[in-house]
Amino acid sequence: MIRIKLIDRFLVLLIKIIDKVQDKIIKNYAVFTLIVSKAPQKVGAEACWYRAIKEFLITYKNVPAYRDFLKKSDWKCEARDAKRIFESLPLTDKSNYILPYSTEDRCLNGKFFDRGVVIDESSGSTGIPYNWVRSQEERDIVKKLIGVYLRYCYGNGNFIILNTFSMGAWATGFNMALAAQSLGVVKSTGPDVDKILRTLEFFSSKYPYILNGYPPFLKYLFDEGDKRGFNWNDYNIHVLVGGEGMSEGLRDYLLRYAKTVYSGYGASDLEIGIGGENPLTVMIRKLCLKDPGLKNTLFGEDHRMPMLFQYNPLDHFIEIIQKEIVVTISKPWTLSPRIRYNIKDEGGMITFDKMKEKLKLHNIDLLELERECQYPRWYLPFLFIYGRKDSTVSVMGANIYPEDVESVIYSDLMLAQNINSFSISLEEDAKGNPRPCFEFELLDIQQKKLVEKKLSDSMSSGLSKLSLDYKKAFEEYPQALEPIIRIFELNEGPFKENQGRIKRRYVKK
Repeated sequence: MIRIKLIDRFLVLLIKIIDKVQDKIIKNYAVFTLIVSKAPQKVGAEACWYRAIKEFLITYKNVPAYRDFLKKSDWKCEARDAKRIFESLPLTDKSNYILPYSTEDRCLNGKFFDRGVVIDESSGSTGIPYNWVRSQEERDIVKKLIGVYLRYCYGNGNFIILNTFSMGAWATGFNMALAAQSLGVVKSTGPDVDKILRTLEFFSSKYPYILNGYPPFLKYLFDEGDKRGFNWNDYNIHVLVGGEGMSEGLRDYLLRYAKTVYSGYGASDLEIGIGGENPLTVMIRKLCLKDPGLKNTLFGEDHRMPMLFQYNPLDHFIEIIQKEIVVTISKPWTLSPRIRYNIKDEGGMITFDKMKEKLKLHNIDLLELERECQYPRWYLPFLFIYGRKDSTVSVMGANIYPEDVESVIYSDLMLAQNINSFSISLEEDAKGNPRPCFEFELLDIQQKKLVEKKLSDSMSSGLSKLSLDYKKAFEEYPQALEPIIRIFELNEGPFKENQGRIKRRYVKK
């Protein structure tokens, strides 16, 4: 039994009462904006703590898998201070919590059958599909919260929203189609260039449009439109992307066709809409490109440029543990709660006030940046994301893992006999399209032509058999999934470095 101090119990009760009016706050954009622009950071931080603690107590009491997980983890905490109890909780992730327990046991009261429950799907590293259940209430909250964010970015106008994400059981496409209804009329075309261009021509340029989708697909869409003589300049287009990171170079390319380009952050393990870009975060990120010193001050010495978002800590309590993002979904009515869930993304968090201080070290006034953006302040923390820490590359929402490549190699005797090692990466081709790159080290370079042909014939089909996401993405956008294949002699090229390592590196950074 968990014993916490009376004052902590009172504060948790107060949060539960506040939860009851959340729906009305979200519906009223003016009230919501007032709260996130004026709330004192110290008070807000305390509320975030107790909302996460409230969700933990609900989960501990009502979720069979979580109680068993704590028991098997030998978790004990004699403290009565709620924060210390929360901080002592073991982290959960796919391997120690999702896989060992059934979907039912990970839900409130050990069941998920209820009116309005929806199942989203994603694929794991071995191609095994993961199923994530969402209640009607939590989907409604996510829809409204994303709607508030969309209104913040795009104003009060009415748009035609073309949702180019893959549809079906995949979480992003379905949920974005629902959330985007707050801005106007939605048509879910999927990543179908012909359908998108026909729709734009049918409704003409008299309406403003928002295109949702994966960054490389939208680039391909614009390029293909140019080839067909489509006059993009006649249209008022905005772009909202997600599913993978995006360079500022790609953003600038998209801005040749669109008025604005913003990215959202989420994950099927948790939910979409955890964080979002806005004019302020984009401006800060572009300043970091110009000033490496500023980039190091904000994000550290890592050479990569992370994505930068703002997020609502009342709904997602985020901790940074060993440079990894650990999330507790603290909104009410979460059917399958996540307590201190490690999504395995690398990154960090910067409070609004801390961001202000860090920028000031480089003679940059955060308030002046806000005025330049001409957007109201959202007094929310910043979240920066590098991407998944595990070994994977992602293109068009499909993750490609070393284990998948290895399976393709060993499914063919000739390949297994000739390939010593391999590496995977994401690389832009001559036209600027990001594509998966596979490099192979041969034991006998004389077999290069034979191996190269076999790999060209079998790589995409083999990965499609292993990964549902890859298969779907390849069917819908084969140009982005067409592999770049390179062959190297033993201990040459990228494989020189393997000589000095105990373990091989299969993902090239």
